[in-house]
Amino acid sequence: MDMFLYLDNDTFLHRLDPRTKMLVMLASFVVALMFYSLPTLLGLTLVIVLYGMAGKTLGNLKRIRFILLMIALFSVVLWSLTYGGPTKILGPISTEGILYGIVIGMKFDIMIISGMIFLSSTKVEEISLGLVKLRLPYRGAFAFATAIRMVPMIVATSFTIAQAQKSRGLDLDSGNLLERAKKYVPLLIPTIISVIRGTNVFAMALESKGFGYSEDRTNYLQISIKKGDYAILFLALIVITVSTYFKFVVI
Repeated sequence: MDMFLYLDNDTFLHRLDPRTKMLVMLASFVVALMFYSLPTLLGLTLVIVLYGMAGKTLGNLKRIRFILLMIALFSVVLWSLTYGGPTKILGPISTEGILYGIVIGMKFDIMIISGMIFLSSTKVEEISLGLVKLRLPYRGAFAFATAIRMVPMIVATSFTIAQAQKSRGLDLDSGNLLERAKKYVPLLIPTIISVIRGTNVFAMALESKGFGYSEDRTNYLQISIKKGDYAILFLALIVITVSTYFKFVVI
């Protein structure tokens, strides 16, 4: 079972500098958080989807489609019950609350999709080196990159343990949602122990290779800002500038 997010494709998006892709992701976050207009968020979603299609990274969205749907539904239910509004539909539920819930759900989904596209088109080593080039201390960049690398490893470990317990006769599929969730609770202990063992071995491997011995580091991987990066950076800055202008001056 493939738990890693990066998709190894030779596309324009994959060839961009990681710093460029970081700024594009940040720009999508800024615009998504800035506006509460449903048409604006729909337009932003379309742009992000087209951006992901350019890098052939939308395949990973199938893996999180349930999460995206649950976030949207939870947002609609929560805000329709608590937001209020003059146009009542049933009890505390109002049209304004439903629309606000849709908007908030779209904001979260947009940021998740944008982050997924970034991780699907950027290697962990490129992320780490990009952060170093942005003047983040190497230890911090390495810790961030390691955290990204550890997440799929933890998921893979939990999946392996669940499959091992199934082979021993543990029924994890029967019962309602709550009953199935309770069956997974005992599996947390071996998962945590396995992760701790793995991190301990990882720490010893780093020490044996002299991690942190010298502040001056060299990198086998080299990145640079190219013409395509300048074009994308220019477009991203225009989007942020125009969005800020319409948010604080026009609207």
